[in-house]
Amino acid sequence: MTTLSYWRLLTVAGSDSSGGAGIQADLKTFAALGVYGMTAITALTAQNTVGVQSVELVSDAMLRAQLDSVLSDVGVDAIKIGMLPTASAALIVAAAITKYKVKHVVLDPVMVATSGDRLVSVETMHAVATTLFPLATLITPNLHEASWLLERDVTRSDELADAGADLLQLGAQAVLLKGGHLDGNELSDYLVQPNQPVSVFKRERIATRNTHGTGCTLSSAVAVYLAQGLPLVNAVAGAHAYIGQALLAGATMQLGQGHGPVNHGSAPVATLTRCEAEPEAALQMQN
Repeated sequence: MTTLSYWRLLTVAGSDSSGGAGIQADLKTFAALGVYGMTAITALTAQNTVGVQSVELVSDAMLRAQLDSVLSDVGVDAIKIGMLPTASAALIVAAAITKYKVKHVVLDPVMVATSGDRLVSVETMHAVATTLFPLATLITPNLHEASWLLERDVTRSDELADAGADLLQLGAQAVLLKGGHLDGNELSDYLVQPNQPVSVFKRERIATRNTHGTGCTLSSAVAVYLAQGLPLVNAVAGAHAYIGQALLAGATMQLGQGHGPVNHGSAPVATLTRCEAEPEAALQMQN
């Protein structure tokens, strides 16, 4: 008898009370792309479209309990990692990935805000790099985060390929270096993998203030497509197309007084189930 099950995605990240980024953006992305989403929350935030008003960290014991609870029972096909506020949180997540032999891990190293302000300590940055980079299928830093990790400014498009290669030397298996902070009307993200040509994903810049949660959304979409069996370059291409559509669909919406979210629900929904006997059947997306 054929067994049907869900594609299972776990997000390990902070909670955004306004719903635009973090855990909430990840779950919306999972739902839009037709997979079953679960959470391990690392921090609670009081925030809205104009800023973050308060942050309260989840205890190490509670983070570990959430991970064990989900992974020991339901299991996962992929994990997306976002905000890890402490070095101990990074160690706990790394231990869980190793213990439960998670195959696909996408790490969005939320370390530096769009403003350039650092969100975590140097100790936490080093813990994430040393313990999680080697376990992650892909890391997705923005230019500020790449600059901090490499201890040099990365500010031009012609620097992205070399910066990605240098991030591989820090232990990453593959790097998607996001160029959203570059000037110009065209945005380019660079996928750098060992011993392979660099893949560049381009799209036109969309004139909108509604960009809150774009990094979370992109990395979550990559995790979905990896879980469904797509090669990394195809998973990134699918995620790149999804975030472009979500930005365009939300460009003229009004939500709050600052930077609103993308429109997560604008994409076609994939099938929510997979067939264990014929897994490729679940990769057919609805047009």
